[in-house]
This record gives sequence, C-alpha cells and structure tokens, in this order.
Amino acid sequence: MQLELLNEQGQAASKVDAPETVFGREYNEALVHQIVVAFQANARQGTRAQKDREQVKHSTKKPFRQKGTGRARAGMTSSPLWRGGGRIFPNSPEENFTQKINKKMYRAGMASIFSQLAREGRIAVVDSMKVDSPKTKQLAARFKAMNLESVMVIAEEVDENLYLASRNLANVLVVEPRYADPLSLVHYKKVLVTKGAMDKLKEMFA
Repeated sequence: MQLELLNEQGQAASKVDAPETVFGREYNEALVHQIVVAFQANARQGTRAQKDREQVKHSTKKPFRQKGTGRARAGMTSSPLWRGGGRIFPNSPEENFTQKINKKMYRAGMASIFSQLAREGRIAVVDSMKVDSPKTKQLAARFKAMNLESVMVIAEEVDENLYLASRNLANVLVVEPRYADPLSLVHYKKVLVTKGAMDKLKEMFA
C-alpha cells in the first residue's frame, strides 16, 4: 500500500510505503459504526438529573373533588400526567453510558477507517508538521497554501508551538497518534500523517 507524500503546496511529490495491516484492510461498516457510537457514548458525562413525583414541589391537597366534575380522578398535582408533575422514570446523575470495546475490535476498527480513508484519497503523508513560533496565522497560511480547509494532523510529537498555533483554528485538529479517535477520523475531510507518526500507527493498530 502506498500513500501520497505532499509538499508545502499540497501537491503529491512522491509516494511512500504504508503498512498493509493498517491501510490495506477491507472496510467493516458495522465495526466502524460500533466503535464510533461507543466513543461518543463514553464521552457523555451523565450529569443530567430529573425529578420524580416525590421530589417536585407540589401541594398534597386534592386538586378537585373526587366525583361529579366529569374529569379523571386526581389525588395531587405531582402526578406524571400533570404539567409540572414528576417524571415516571427520571434520569439520574449516576447514569452510566459507557460501552466496552475490546482492544482487538478497536484496533481492527481503526485500521478499517484508515484503510477506507486511503481508498478515498482522504489521507496523505507529510515530512513533518512544525512551526517556528506559536502563531496561528503562520499555520493557517500553511494550510491555505496546501488548499486544506478541514484537516486532522497526526504528528509524532505535538510541541507547545504547534499546539498553541492550532488550537484556535476551527476546522483543524492536531493530535499525537495515541489521541487519534475514530470520530475525528471520520469527521475531517483530510487527514495528514507525519512520517514519524506512521511508525507509531503501525505499532498501535497493525
């Protein structure tokens, strides 16, 4: 498997060899869907809370007499059937949304995403991704010269200059290989991988 090596202008200068175990697998849609959903579920905090009929503020007085009104019987206004009443099955802050994904499944799913990106031409290799100073304008100009609007960069090391220069760019994400997640890989239109990061990806997902 070979990937394009881009120059400073975003043009394909040559091709580099990429491991087949990471970039040459068949696309497994069901597995990719599972790890993306699990990633989103594991990111949920579960801090929302709702009140049941015991916790809502209400009066214990009977709203109206039992018979003769033609209305359904009502004992108190905290009933879940009433506006402002408690919930029948309220959400609690202790709710756990996490989903377990086996390491083997996660590695296979990530490799499947990388392989599909390679087939679609949405992933390329660059020599390095470094900036001399923490200037957002400098990094933005570099991506503009490469004609990249939505890009995820996987660098072998994200130093302070690169982190500070990229954090204010709306459609740019710069991460190290260990922080590459399936949702971002699917979301960004272009993925750039440095040569140093290629070896780490091979160790992680091969």
